[in-house]
Amino acid sequence: MAERITVNPDICNGKPVIRGTRITAQTVLEFLAAGDSIEDVLGEYPGLTREDVQACLDYASRLMGNHYSVVPAA
Repeated sequence: MAERITVNPDICNGKPVIRGTRITAQTVLEFLAAGDSIEDVLGEYPGLTREDVQACLDYASRLMGNHYSVVPAA
């Protein structure tokens, strides 16, 4: 996953992107969450590979493995 997903503050405001692109992991995940298939995503972004899409899923899964607390903002 680390070789496919990168974070750079100078690219897409520091959002995680697929290496060598400006396609954010969030964009890929939103397509999948909307019901699009991996093939649909690959059709929209022909420069991506199935492994890139899988890396986005892996990245999101690892993030969810962290403990989060929700604190109301003033």
